[in-house]
Amino acid sequence: MSENELSREFALYERHQVEFEEEHHWEWVVIHGEEVVGFYKDFQDAAQIAVERYGRGPYLIRQIGVPKQSLPASVLYRPIYADR
Repeated sequence: MSENELSREFALYERHQVEFEEEHHWEWVVIHGEEVVGFYKDFQDAAQIAVERYGRGPYLIRQIGVPKQSLPASVLYRPIYADR
């Protein structure tokens, strides 16, 4: 998945970045298309919701207030049920 495939999600994050940092600093946000799915205290919770709702994506999972990093969720998150 390329960054271009997530252009809507990145654009929404950038439009709301100041607001997100004021209200949800260090939390994780899940964005799908033009929707903010939710804010989560840890990556595992954010990834679980994203995978349950949208499968392989595309969606953006990003920690608020840290420099931008882009890795596919499949690299960072492997649900326990994936081994079954």
